[in-house]
Amino acid sequence: MRKMPITARGAGLLREELRRLKGTERPRIIQAIAEARGHGDLKENAEYQAAKEEQGFIEGRILEIESRLANCEIIDVTRLTNTGRVVFGATVRLADESDGREVTYRIVGEDEADIASGFISITAPIARALIGRNEGDVAVVAAPGGERSYEILKVEYL
Repeated sequence: MRKMPITARGAGLLREELRRLKGTERPRIIQAIAEARGHGDLKENAEYQAAKEEQGFIEGRILEIESRLANCEIIDVTRLTNTGRVVFGATVRLADESDGREVTYRIVGEDEADIASGFISITAPIARALIGRNEGDVAVVAAPGGERSYEILKVEYL
């Protein structure tokens, strides 16, 4: 299996979620199941059924996070020398060549992507067009509405 890249920030967020699920959510749901068992017949006990369903969700999420952390490669760009080249984890300021609008994106792993916050997945077309380019280069992105060109104004390793 190929290791998936993740930023140090993204790995930290996953670890924190894992700690919360194991330390808070799992004990809470175990207690809820115990209380629901005390209410009698389990076949017709809606509280018990709901708690068991939630337990399944929590355990599934724990397994998913553990698997992702075990199969990821953590990349900390702050330890790299900034050469002005776009790499995974870099923050890139772009100018749309059609209208001059500027946007800033950080290239992150799939789990961390949040376009509203400026985090784009390494698998997104714009990220693939930017990787390997340098400040001053123009990247052409195949978008649903046609090709778009972006000038790379600044590359930061934050």
